[in-house]
Amino acid sequence: MASTSSSRYAKHRRIGEDDELEEVEEEAEEELERFDDFTIASSWEKFISEIEAICRQWLADGAKILMQKGAEGVPPFENLYMIKRELKHGKRVYSMEYHFMKSAKGQNSYWDDDTHSMQLSFGVDEFLIIAPLSASGVILDDPESTKLLSSVAIALSNCGSNWPAFVPVHDPSRKAYIGIQNLGTVFTRRFEADRIGSQVPIRLMHLEGLHELFLSKFVLSSSDFPARVKVHFSMKLSYKTPEYDHDNETLDSEATEPLTENEVVNHPRKLWDDDCPWAEWYSAEDPVKGFELTAIWGERTFEETLEMAEVENASSFDADSWFLHPVVSRYMVDDSIGKFVGFASQLHLLVNAYESSVEAQFLEDFVADTSGQDNAKSTATVPPPSVIDRVMKDLFSDETGNYMEAENKYSRAMRGAPADSLFGQFCLHALWFGNCNICAIATLWIDFVREIRWCWEESERLPRMKSTSSIDLSSCLIHQKLQMLTICIERKRSLNREKGTGYKDETSNSTAVNKSRKGSAGVVPKMMLLNTFQEMHAPYTQDAPLMTEDMHEERLHAAEAFGNAIGLSGQLERDILCSAANPDAVFEDFIRWHSPGEWLSEDKTDGNAGWPPKGKLSHRMSQHGNVWRKIWNDALPLPVSEQKSLLDPVREGEKVLHYLETLRPQQLLEQMVCTAFKSSADILNKTMYGGFKEMKTKMDRLYVTMASTLKSFLGNSDVNDLVGGLKRLCQVFEHIEKLLILAASINRKLIDAPRLAQAIFYDYYNFYLPKMGTSLESICYEKEFTTKEKVGMYERDAVSNLFPPPTANQSWRKVLSMGNLLNGHEPMQREIIFSVQERISNGHYSSPTPLCTNNEKIQTHRMYISGTSNDLWVALSVTSWD
Repeated sequence: MASTSSSRYAKHRRIGEDDELEEVEEEAEEELERFDDFTIASSWEKFISEIEAICRQWLADGAKILMQKGAEGVPPFENLYMIKRELKHGKRVYSMEYHFMKSAKGQNSYWDDDTHSMQLSFGVDEFLIIAPLSASGVILDDPESTKLLSSVAIALSNCGSNWPAFVPVHDPSRKAYIGIQNLGTVFTRRFEADRIGSQVPIRLMHLEGLHELFLSKFVLSSSDFPARVKVHFSMKLSYKTPEYDHDNETLDSEATEPLTENEVVNHPRKLWDDDCPWAEWYSAEDPVKGFELTAIWGERTFEETLEMAEVENASSFDADSWFLHPVVSRYMVDDSIGKFVGFASQLHLLVNAYESSVEAQFLEDFVADTSGQDNAKSTATVPPPSVIDRVMKDLFSDETGNYMEAENKYSRAMRGAPADSLFGQFCLHALWFGNCNICAIATLWIDFVREIRWCWEESERLPRMKSTSSIDLSSCLIHQKLQMLTICIERKRSLNREKGTGYKDETSNSTAVNKSRKGSAGVVPKMMLLNTFQEMHAPYTQDAPLMTEDMHEERLHAAEAFGNAIGLSGQLERDILCSAANPDAVFEDFIRWHSPGEWLSEDKTDGNAGWPPKGKLSHRMSQHGNVWRKIWNDALPLPVSEQKSLLDPVREGEKVLHYLETLRPQQLLEQMVCTAFKSSADILNKTMYGGFKEMKTKMDRLYVTMASTLKSFLGNSDVNDLVGGLKRLCQVFEHIEKLLILAASINRKLIDAPRLAQAIFYDYYNFYLPKMGTSLESICYEKEFTTKEKVGMYERDAVSNLFPPPTANQSWRKVLSMGNLLNGHEPMQREIIFSVQERISNGHYSSPTPLCTNNEKIQTHRMYISGTSNDLWVALSVTSWD
């Protein structure tokens, strides 16, 4: 029983094992059907299979998914993307790149700036490039390049792709591409390119020879094609304005005799910005290095080679389109220290000096530091005395002082001095004095105050200061003090002239009955003196006493401490002193005229008031020891012509000098920072830039930003926060200063084409805008400005003026090699596309199995030519029938 059951169990086990064996064999057969057996495949076949697998994946994904998978944009093209893979074949590693477009390119759009050189050369939209992964990225021999091209062609054919594939070829004399594209079961497109990198044959410098070169690729004899072949032609010419040679420029641009040393000194070279507002302080590098003009001839058809000569001799004005591109200096987007020197760079140094002045007590300490150190360090921080003397001579030259106020409405909110005022000029000179450190500023300030004291002691007018009788309280305190000193000097000079002579009575011709009445300005209507019933006369009075901002604050503090009487005493005193106009008046008469609210009238309201009028002084005026009555009792009744001035010019002048000589470093630097920012902006704001809307908006915003930042000096802001804000303001100032200089350069070069100038500036403004942050960190900006602006037909004359005819003493080539001259200038590059089209149903290209309608044309031959007299690049694509 046991043996029976065990045999049965063994039988079932064998049956189960047989079933499992059959299943394994079936799975093995299925795997063998799917398995690519490479045991007998060559390494080249494996390489082809790997290329095919990659291409199949890219083909299946499509452009949208490839972009999601990390395809990278190809700068500077906006519509071109690339994805790549690395492959290994033998000991070499290759890189395969697939370039594709996000959106399809039009058939006639190859002359635009968003076209890759491969697209332009061969007339394709997407393409595949395979090359060795090495530093040079080129093939070293033709057999290897042919093998690579064959590998890609087989792989693309297997996966059904019609991408054109290119392989670079290289030898000591040329570097070019060969390529192939499968257009289906009938047509194949083959590509080849070559380059002449040395002297180009004269025949190929002209359109006739290039046209013959194209015809030679398919017209072997006169019997192959009709006598006249319709060749489609399109051309792009690129011109570049000649560089402006400042070093060789003389007063007479046609002069051939060199200038002597004395003549060079007397006739300095003229720079591009000599008449710009900032030229007094620095010479800016011209941000516009030149212009590139592109002239495009749209597609047209020619049948004879002689017609090419007519095109070559045609004027550039006959081109269908002109496009202009400014060549802008790289310093516009370079934040490296020292790359840009202007007001912004010097303001940054001034902010550093302010930061150094915070803890200092006396300016003399900084001067002592420089003189106490070794001479090398001293001369590195403070310029020599000769430079200081020159600055002082410039500051204290005989200027009229009719300085212009800034037109910007926000300028006065910054509490600085006008740019053309004495302190404004001092701040501007300080920006460029030495390296604008605190030691240099302290040295310059001490000499500056010494010159001011000399003017005061010699009663000489201060230069660059307006003759005024008022103090501008919206300006900085130093400017107010200098205004006060100017007035004091004028009063002092006047006193010196009139010393020893009497004053003429201004009212000597008055018709007043009372001979003792003096200084009357006229009768006060309906007011009579209480005791004598005489008409009350209004007196001539002195002007209100002049006060600077700190004097107003002192008087306000005194009024708060001692009552309003102190605050009003100046006005009260000058009115009481003029009581000579009413010699018989009493204190009550003065109160009725000067302060009617302090007289409490008790007359009836029916208008029948008797005499004397009934009333009394207010309680305040009736109090014992009232200040007003005390001043009335003590003052002598003198007319204004005999009164002592309320402003003591000698006393107030010495106060001003004391303030200037004892000013703390931080107080000086605070006012210098505000004035320097304001004055620098006011100077730049005078620039003529054609009224570009974007530039005006930025200048207005600069004033708003400055006013907002500089008002922090009025509060108790943390010094570190204030310095950080000032440094960010310097960064903003630099961006706008650069744009303003660019706007001025574009405007003056295209003054006769204002629309074009505005459009070019707007293009660059949008390009530069991402860089205009307020961060102190340098923003990496590697992108290049490539935008071109279309030139209108009415603007072509203005643009052609950018290309002045060559002069005898300029280094032009004596023999021009190419045609299409513009004012005597040959193009720096000429690009041409020749092509021949044929209907598919005709002759060689007809197919027994038509793939399209008989009316469709294909481009059978296409040649792209680019070059100059020293370089020629030719790319040919030929469609063949297989």
